Amino acid sequence: MFAKLARTGVIAASIAIAGCNDSSMKDFAPEANKPLPDKILADMKAKGMIRTSSVMARIFKEEGKLEIWKAKTNGRYDMVASYDICKWSGKLGPKYTEGDRQAPEGFYTVRPSQMNPRSNYHLSFNIGFPNAYDRANGRTGQNLMVHGACSSSGCYSMTDAQIEQIYAFGRDAFQGGQTEFQIQAFPFRMTAANMARYRNDPNYEFWKMLKVGYDNFEVTKVPPKVDVCEKRYVFNQVAADGQTFDPTGPCPATTQPDSLKSAYNAYQSTYDAAFTSALKASVPPPKPTIAGIKEASIVSDWSKRRARGERVPIDPPSLNSDGSVTETARMGRIDSPAGRKMAALDAENAAKKKAEEQRLAAIEAAKQAKEAAKAQALAEKEAAKQAKIAAKAAKEAPVATATIAVPAEAQPAETQAANADESRVTKLKNKLLGMFGG
Repeated sequence: MFAKLARTGVIAASIAIAGCNDSSMKDFAPEANKPLPDKILADMKAKGMIRTSSVMARIFKEEGKLEIWKAKTNGRYDMVASYDICKWSGKLGPKYTEGDRQAPEGFYTVRPSQMNPRSNYHLSFNIGFPNAYDRANGRTGQNLMVHGACSSSGCYSMTDAQIEQIYAFGRDAFQGGQTEFQIQAFPFRMTAANMARYRNDPNYEFWKMLKVGYDNFEVTKVPPKVDVCEKRYVFNQVAADGQTFDPTGPCPATTQPDSLKSAYNAYQSTYDAAFTSALKASVPPPKPTIAGIKEASIVSDWSKRRARGERVPIDPPSLNSDGSVTETARMGRIDSPAGRKMAALDAENAAKKKAEEQRLAAIEAAKQAKEAAKAQALAEKEAAKQAKIAAKAAKEAPVATATIAVPAEAQPAETQAANADESRVTKLKNKLLGMFGG
């Protein structure tokens, strides 16, 4: 059984040698032919490696590392170089859909045809997303790379000097006969402490599945054989004779060498104890992670609008735990032909809108001026009418005479005498009336 597993490439010194044809090697541009530094070559020799031996890569997002491992003469792999990732986009967690700006996580395969010596990003190679697992789970995307230029929107971006060395490792392995090399992309080093930190994360079950492949490599120091069935990864499993792995179908009956199962179980026992201990430890808080397909769809929509040149928030939106969406206040648009076309269209529409607003404002102002003039004319007409009525009333009113009371002592003597006579007559009249009942 162990020999059968080895024949599948799991515990082999290198991946089956079929060689690259001449045309594929001639496709390498001169700038992609830089040799590895002498120090790296000396380190490889000291570890029992040759320049053209098989290679694999491991990526850790949270730690920001890309590691290169090479096969030694005994068939096991050892790390020969580690690079700080210059940029990777998105959050911890897998890539779900085109435009979500997530750098993939999982197990991927790079073949010579995926190497691009004439990349717009100095040098690059396509990591092979989507793989069988991604396709079985409906995940979409394309052109996910490891490349230079230190610029990323879903890729793993290195400096130009770094990508020259990483590219050279793959190139040399292909020249040595390796037909494909494996890239293992993880959210973080899958230690007990880190798994305990992220045990409540929505991506935890996916990460537990990746950890099986991670652990198999830690045990064997050989890239695991990777298959997909029932829409999940399976590692270092050999299907029974006549059976195959169907990514969306039921998993076939499989076997493993007893030595591998024993070594894996021992490793897992140690891990379980460390995990239990880590649950009680004080650890750094988890880093932001993508909240599944819903957040991926929100970011994808943002990416589409941005690609069309629309003015959008500078940073991608984030989905909060309560279901709300957070967007940055700063707005902008991509500097591209689409962006410049959209900016010109927006400016034209804004000018039309402003002109229309000014036209409507002028119409409203004219209307208000006309109504004001009409109101003033009515007021003036009413004022004239009231003035006319007042003038007519003044003309028809009787002339009033004023009587001025003059004290008796101030009156003339003849007036005083007349008044006295009138008074005596009045008194005599009143007396006679009283006597005869008048």
